[in-house]
Order: sequence, then structure tokens, then C-alpha cells
Amino acid sequence: MSSEIAIIVTLSLLIFATPFLSKITRLPTSVLEIIFGSVAGTVGLLHHIELFELVAEFGFLYLMFLAGLEVDLKKVLNIDKKLLKRGLFYIASLYVLSFLIVKYLELSNIFIAILPLISVGLIAALIKEYGKELTWLDLSMTIGSLGEVVSIAVLTIISAGFEFGFGSKFYETIFYLSLFLLAILGIFKLLQILFWWYPELKTTLMPKIDKEEQDIRLSMALFFLFVAIMIYLKLEVAFGAFIAGIFIATFFEHKKALPHKLSSFGFGFFVPIFFIYTGSSFKLSALFMEGLIQKAIVITFLMIGIRVVSAMVFVKVLGFRDSLLLGLSHSMPLTLLVAIATLAYHADSIDSFHYLAFILASLFEVLIVMTSIKIIMRAKKA
Repeated sequence: MSSEIAIIVTLSLLIFATPFLSKITRLPTSVLEIIFGSVAGTVGLLHHIELFELVAEFGFLYLMFLAGLEVDLKKVLNIDKKLLKRGLFYIASLYVLSFLIVKYLELSNIFIAILPLISVGLIAALIKEYGKELTWLDLSMTIGSLGEVVSIAVLTIISAGFEFGFGSKFYETIFYLSLFLLAILGIFKLLQILFWWYPELKTTLMPKIDKEEQDIRLSMALFFLFVAIMIYLKLEVAFGAFIAGIFIATFFEHKKALPHKLSSFGFGFFVPIFFIYTGSSFKLSALFMEGLIQKAIVITFLMIGIRVVSAMVFVKVLGFRDSLLLGLSHSMPLTLLVAIATLAYHADSIDSFHYLAFILASLFEVLIVMTSIKIIMRAKKA
């Protein structure tokens, strides 16, 4: 009982305090939550009891749902075809460079999937700071959204491989995933036509004047429905949460305040618990493990390097400096990096040393990239 009380009190204090500390340190709250979660876990204030793990797991799924809310499928599909081709080439080059590096350095094959990960979560933080009117940042969000869809799909495939191995059961799972994606595309197209002919359906499902919070109720219903479908199909549930977020962002754009309402709820409670839980699994004593910091630094610069090199495909569109900024902005896949490292570790695909190295690298990336972007932006104004 005393252990549970300690966890509740510690979580309460950390969730409340990190936004204030974020303003002082100018670091993202998610980074601070991982750091302080690590400190609290090291001193024995946080233990991995079942309830803590359950709420943290829900926090991760809700985070994937919020990531989906950043992806307006209609906007991604309506992007200029030349830019779309460059964006697809950029994403493909990340995986090609990753493959070549992994084979050259003789790393585990899991690195091929991890190094190119893209997540738009912290790009949203950049937009809050610098504004979406910047061409490179707007394009970064659009191409990043496409990259995140690819990353989540890769995460789903890898998760299936970890769970079932790479035999017949794995290929059966990939078949179900393909059918699911085709069904989702069909539903999206059907709803696009339906809402075009009957636009009043949108306001019926999500009224503009909503005293019953019907928009949140429908959002949560879709969230749990897609999670349930993924559980039934034995696919990665995070993918279902992500698709639910895309669904809301694509078809209910008239509810301008909805993403803010949903993210306020998530980032105010569930998501911080996930990051604190992740931090609590990283004991500070691990920093003294031989070669851990060096390995994390190598991972960090490999992930940043392949993005910066690949982003040069946009030089003719953005120029060198803005292409560099775009590549840097995609070099902070904090949420997905933590997620896939956790999956790989639990599936015994990587050992505890590499798991800790990936967690540490995710923090290094945010610190280095945020600082670098700030320096470049200041130099740009000078």
C-alpha cells in the first residue's frame, strides 16, 4: 500500500511540476518527464506495479491517437505531385541509407527499421514556437505525416514478426494488415463521397454547438473501436489508435477546437504517465555501463545524419538551409523510438544495453536538434 501511495504522489508532483520546469529549462516536457521518471525510479519512488503499467500503456496508445490527429489525409494526398514524389524519395532514401549503414557496421537488422523512424509529435512543438507560415516547417509536417504513417506500418509489421516469428503466421498477419489497409482506404473514399453529398452528416455527428461533448464521445468511441479491431486481428494496437486519429483529423475538420481539447486531456494526464514510466525503466546507474553513452551518441548521429543527407532532395525547393532544418526537424522521433525499442526489448530482439542506448539516444536527439534549430533560426534572422 505504501508503494502505491508513493507512486501516486510522485506521479502527481511530476505531472504538475514538469511544465513549469520546461519553461525554465526551455526543454520539451516529454524530455523532462523521462529524465525525472528516471530519477524517481532510481531512488525507489516508482515501481512497475500492474496499474502503473496499464495506465502507461493507455498513455502510449492515446499518444499514437494524438499523432494521428496531426495527419489530415486529404491535405497529404492533395500535396503538389512533384513535392509528393520528392517526399516519397526522401522517405525511401532514409531506409536505403539505413540498410547500407547497418550492413557496413554489422549492426542488428532491427536498426534498419529504427534508424529511419519519423514522428511528428515534436514538430508540433516547433510549429508552436516558430509558426506554421514557415515553408520548411509546413512541408516538414506534411512529409513527416506521410513518414509517420510509413513508420507506424513498419512498427506494426515488426511487432507481428516479434510476436509470431517470421514464418507462416507472420505472413498471415501481413495479409490481414493489407486487407485492413485496403478496407480503411475504401471506407475513407466512401465517407469522402458521402460527406460531399450530405455535408450535414458531419454536424449531426459532431454538432457545432455541443453541450453534450458529443465530439469527444465520438472520438473516444472511434479510438476504442479501432483498438478493438486491431486486437481482434492480432495486429499492433498502436496502429489502430493512429488510424482513429487520422479519421478524426480528415473528416471532422469543422471542429477546429477538437484536436486541442483531445490533446489537452492527453498531454495533461495520460501521456506524461507514459513518459514517466519509460524514464523509470532507465536507472541512472546505467549511465556508468561501459560503452552505453558512446553507443547512444553513435545512434543519435546516425539518425540525424541520414535525415540531413536525405533532406537535400528538397534543396531546389527550399534551399540548403531550410532543407537542413527540415532534416533536423525529423530527427526527433522520441515517441516511436521509445515504443519500438520497448517492443524489441520485450521480444528479446535487442538486449537491455541496446534498449537503454536507444532511450538515451532519444533524449540526446531532442537536446541536439532543438539547440541546432534554435541556433540556425537565430543566424537566419541576423
